[in-house]
Amino acid sequence: MISISAEFAAELAALKNDQEVGELYGDGADRLLEWLGIDRTTKKDISEVTYFTCLKLLSETMGKIPLKYYKSTEQGRIRAAPTEMTGLLSVRPNPIMTPTTMWSTTEQNTQHYGNGYIWMRRIFYRPPGGYGGYYKVLDLWPMQSNCVTVYMDDVGVFGCAGKMYYRYDDPRSGKAYVFKSEEVLHFKTFFSWDGIMGLPVRQILKENLSGALAGQDVMNNQYKHGMSAAMAMQYLGDLDETKRKQLSKKFADALSGPKNAGKIVPVPMGLQLTPLNVTMQAAQFAELRQYSALQIAAAFGIKPSQINDYAKSSYSSQEQQMLDFYVTTMMGRLKAYEEEINFKCLTETERLAGYFYKANERVILRADAKTQMETLKDGVNNGIYKPNEARDYLDLPADPNGNQLIVNGNYIPLSMVGQQYNGNSQEGGN
Repeated sequence: MISISAEFAAELAALKNDQEVGELYGDGADRLLEWLGIDRTTKKDISEVTYFTCLKLLSETMGKIPLKYYKSTEQGRIRAAPTEMTGLLSVRPNPIMTPTTMWSTTEQNTQHYGNGYIWMRRIFYRPPGGYGGYYKVLDLWPMQSNCVTVYMDDVGVFGCAGKMYYRYDDPRSGKAYVFKSEEVLHFKTFFSWDGIMGLPVRQILKENLSGALAGQDVMNNQYKHGMSAAMAMQYLGDLDETKRKQLSKKFADALSGPKNAGKIVPVPMGLQLTPLNVTMQAAQFAELRQYSALQIAAAFGIKPSQINDYAKSSYSSQEQQMLDFYVTTMMGRLKAYEEEINFKCLTETERLAGYFYKANERVILRADAKTQMETLKDGVNNGIYKPNEARDYLDLPADPNGNQLIVNGNYIPLSMVGQQYNGNSQEGGN
């Protein structure tokens, strides 16, 4: 985050130009896609397989968790009727993306850059023949985090000191655009010193990740050269520089590369080739790679079994593993998303009326078929679930007679326990 000083005041004030910002609100889809910079280049850090696996797991998990719309009532929480904003968040955020793509992209940006942003393209809508009006969101677009700069307007450049603004620098045209805080959904990692900007995990893992990438380069180089080691070439006589290079290249071409792996090469008398490289076993390459991978995964909150390391797995079932992943890793992430969405995607009237969005975490906590059926059966038999609620959980159609809570007929309230004996004793006395 950058505080706006007097030096930036004139520059940022010039960016607040209706004509320039209005270009993004037109009907030109090509211009909008160009502004978004969809052809993002791959970063080198992602080439480290453990880092990539962690990004993949977190972003895919965020993408596959559906967002539900509820209303709090005196009878408890109920599903609310969908709205236009509900459709954008859970059906189609924009013409070319699904909600899964949008949320996965945002979480991937958040983890890799520390902060993820979604621009809410909106217009001021005034009802026909009515008074007042409101801002209507047209669509939602994830922004490239490396092209966004967050400003704190502490000098009142835009007329209201103390508010945040988001500047997006178009990587293609070079133009800059400024959006208000209420136009941008801002998500951050758990690690932040000021509570405003998150820090990327790769910054915490900078030294470790650079070592892991170097290790990956060593392995790739070994495969590239057919797992052949570097060698010292000893020969008799004296050769000039040109002949030495020609001789070295001749044997390098004959011994290196996957196609030459295991190949026998004749060596003339008086020439000797001696391997110089330390073997991977002697360097404990595998052990160091595994330790590095576990450190990277731990920084992301990923368990060893989720990166296919089952050496010390202590989970007796997949259900327990996913429960631990939800509680220790995803619960905080989902709560942060819910809070940002509920604040910026709902009006004050909707919030006061009890409406809210909640992520359906049950999709990552689904048990095996037997355990799931026993849990639902116990819930229905003990009056916790209605039969239709249990059927909905199994994606089965509702039954006309399944909207009532049922319990065992032998159950009685605690206040009535023992009264049956009092009645029997009175009858016996009479």
